[in-house]
Amino acid sequence: MGKWHKRYLYARHASAPGMTARFLSAQAWFATSRGELIALFALFTLLRAAAILLDVAPSSDAAWYYSRADMLAQGLGYLGDHGEPTAYWPPGWPLALSLAFRAFGTSTLTVGLLNLVCAVVAAWLTYDLARRLFGSELGARIALFLLAVYPNSILYVPLALTEVFYTALLLGGCWLLIARKGGLRLVLAGLVFGVATLVKAQTLVVVPLICLIGLLRDGDVLRRTPGVIARGAFIIAVAALTVAPWTIRNHAALGAWVPVSTNGGATLITGNNDTARGGFTPEDPVVVALVARKDINELQRDAEATRLGKDWIKAHPVRFAALMPLKLLRLWGPDGEGQWPYETDSAAYRAAPFAFKVLRAANQLWYVALLGLFAVAGWLMIRQRRAAGERVIDWWVLPYGIALYPSMIALIFSGQSRFHYPVMPFVCMAAGWVLAVWLERRAARNA
Repeated sequence: MGKWHKRYLYARHASAPGMTARFLSAQAWFATSRGELIALFALFTLLRAAAILLDVAPSSDAAWYYSRADMLAQGLGYLGDHGEPTAYWPPGWPLALSLAFRAFGTSTLTVGLLNLVCAVVAAWLTYDLARRLFGSELGARIALFLLAVYPNSILYVPLALTEVFYTALLLGGCWLLIARKGGLRLVLAGLVFGVATLVKAQTLVVVPLICLIGLLRDGDVLRRTPGVIARGAFIIAVAALTVAPWTIRNHAALGAWVPVSTNGGATLITGNNDTARGGFTPEDPVVVALVARKDINELQRDAEATRLGKDWIKAHPVRFAALMPLKLLRLWGPDGEGQWPYETDSAAYRAAPFAFKVLRAANQLWYVALLGLFAVAGWLMIRQRRAAGERVIDWWVLPYGIALYPSMIALIFSGQSRFHYPVMPFVCMAAGWVLAVWLERRAARNA
């Protein structure tokens, strides 16, 4: 062994204790410092506030929500494209946005500021839920960092889409049932889940999921089941009462009992037709002709779309089954849909198109890494709990249940990457825990 090699090894081992001490000190600071936590929230907020400066005009679905919110703010009601009362899409987001428009004026800046508030609330809920679901302060802070710098999450904030608002509601409802105690939290959770149902009609499936996890994690299943069912039914009843005024309005305005919205048939037929490829692709001539019809209103069009979708599934069961993996791929494969409106028409994209391409690639890599850590977290948690002789089912299962329900919906209807946006804070929770476990094990080995 040469002299230079001996000197290198000596220097390396001599410095190892100092390096380990610094590593442990930095890790402890990250996990315990109040200033570090404030810095994480500041990073989260500033990145999204900067995105608001990238002025982007509402387009596609965002343009529809924006215009309906403006109509509601002016007192014109919830109207379709031809001025008639409609329930084509759920009204929760336009109603909330209309309140902001009344207070601060109709503008894209108002949209961005409202979404910024919702995003910061969602960030705190992500952090606190991560601590409770996975039992790690370090993991919770890492989860907050992973979400803070996630490009797709940042770029959604200026957009007049439902996702940021809905994600805050979904996290809030889960937090109330997991972090709070007493009867009042059941009422508040019912109200939150009711408002969330007015944004996305399928939301209430989350309530039985949380009740089931709570039942299984605490044991004594037979004795506790009636009480758990009663509490779940109460929450759903409060949510139904929250939605009821809108349902009554629909009957009065449309002459039919429409619980929330009338766009389920459109989603069904565009995901199940002769040209469907798993995503939202209305290229089938029958679908295009149905959308173009002017002799029927939106309620009739949706009923016809539902019939056509069901008939196609009955006539093509093999093709319907073959589309399911493609729908899942469309749901979970691509990411970065928050960037698409900028690329459609924005001064920021025209000024730096190459930067947006680089950002798209970086975002996709970040997203894939998060999903990979999410998968590892499930495997590692099961392994650890079995080795410790603990119940496998605990609150850590919730993120995987939350990921399952849009997947089940996509199997029947269609896969769209937007639908996984509300799941991503839960993915970050699990990913943060895995990284925390790795850091703690590394620290233990070094020590």
